Amino acid sequence: MGGLDRINGVFNHEGMRKLWLRIRIPIGALVLCGLIPLVKREWFWLGLPVSLAGEFIQLWCFAALHKGKELACKGPYAFVRNPMYLGRYFIVLGFVLLLGEIGLWLLVPYTAFYWFYMFNRVGREEAFLKKALGEPYADYCRRVNRFLPTCKGVSAQSVCYWNWALLTKNHGWINAAALVGVYVVLYFVAGLLH
Repeated sequence: MGGLDRINGVFNHEGMRKLWLRIRIPIGALVLCGLIPLVKREWFWLGLPVSLAGEFIQLWCFAALHKGKELACKGPYAFVRNPMYLGRYFIVLGFVLLLGEIGLWLLVPYTAFYWFYMFNRVGREEAFLKKALGEPYADYCRRVNRFLPTCKGVSAQSVCYWNWALLTKNHGWINAAALVGVYVVLYFVAGLLH
């Protein structure tokens, strides 16, 4: 078993995945609290737009995803099969940038870690979707890239899709409010500490 296989094995280990699902929010909160003293208030104007761009991608995904009901191929899903993971990458990247010069040093390790997470998670999801959705999903996979967005074969009608009911059903507003709330708290706490 090679090095990459071992790394992928960690990301696909069922016990580790179940544990991570249980502890991810408390761990994230602890990491965020631990990093507060390192947050550079002057970097907010770089980190915030990056996170907001990622959040917009996620909201667009929420407004186009009828989970478990139909194949998502409209909105951002017309460009790439896994846009939500790209959105999450940019949300977290914005927070990494709040660390200033330290954040710049973390860009490559963060990107490498996120790549392994996304590659393995998407692999599991796509295997499930191939079984659940059959040939329509296989056809979609042939037309649309897994990670790199493309405009090939994309119509304006498929891109200009936003369903407010789906956004609400998928808890998009909660996600957006949480992001803005964390940024507001970090901004004011960083101001008090520096």
